Amino acid sequence: MTDEEQYEFDRCGYLIIKNMLDAEELQSLAEASEKLLAHAVENIDLPPRKKSRWGAEYHQDEELGYHAFGKNAPGETILVEDFFNADPAFDCLVNHQRTMDYITPIVKGRPSINNSELRIRYQDNSTVMHMGGPVGSKYRYSFIDGRIDCMMIRMIYFIHDVSKEEGAFCVVPGTHKSEYKAPYYNGPDKEPGVVALEVKAGDAILFTENLRHGGVTNFSEQTRKTLHVGYGPFWLKSQNISTMDEDQYILEKTLERYDDEQKLLFLSYEQPHT
Repeated sequence: MTDEEQYEFDRCGYLIIKNMLDAEELQSLAEASEKLLAHAVENIDLPPRKKSRWGAEYHQDEELGYHAFGKNAPGETILVEDFFNADPAFDCLVNHQRTMDYITPIVKGRPSINNSELRIRYQDNSTVMHMGGPVGSKYRYSFIDGRIDCMMIRMIYFIHDVSKEEGAFCVVPGTHKSEYKAPYYNGPDKEPGVVALEVKAGDAILFTENLRHGGVTNFSEQTRKTLHVGYGPFWLKSQNISTMDEDQYILEKTLERYDDEQKLLFLSYEQPHT
């Protein structure tokens, strides 16, 4: 993370990172995402079920180890959480070197992964604007001892181009530092200050969860697919909706694929001294 990038992240609350994924990673992740989505659509209404603390009821897939919620229909969205369990193709994002070059300077101490979701947005779907301003300690943004100190940040990886018309991720820059809660409730397409962030396949967007953000309406016929990975200090539990504030849902057979540094990204306790 360059000095210029740190300045812009602190000023705006987000960064667009061009060509985060190489061609091989992009192709592999796109194919795995399509495969996982097809499986989730087929099984999303079936048991076993898990009710989250926020009320949503998820399909908990015993075969592939993911949680899924939503509808395959215009105006709707599907979330497939814990995708790391589902396919080794996603392993390239675990301790991804370019990603960690951005994460470690802005998370104090040892970071861990607390969120993983394949987010699907169908035609006419939008994502309500949320966060920004005072959001409580869990998602706060701070500058302490001469460095950025984020409680939760996300990296969104784009496996296809996304224009504004195709439902771009959107932000209100600088709101991670606001002392006021947003007074607007008129949606991402009309809220003052909203900026739609257009990207190309292979790009990524890094943002602090404290930033006000959402997704403008997808007016196209393209189904928008993105991969989200969230990071924070090692003691912050899962921030997936299905397992909110529980231990990260990572299967033993998944961990067996990882080296020691990768495993540490899923441990919500201090590494023992050796």
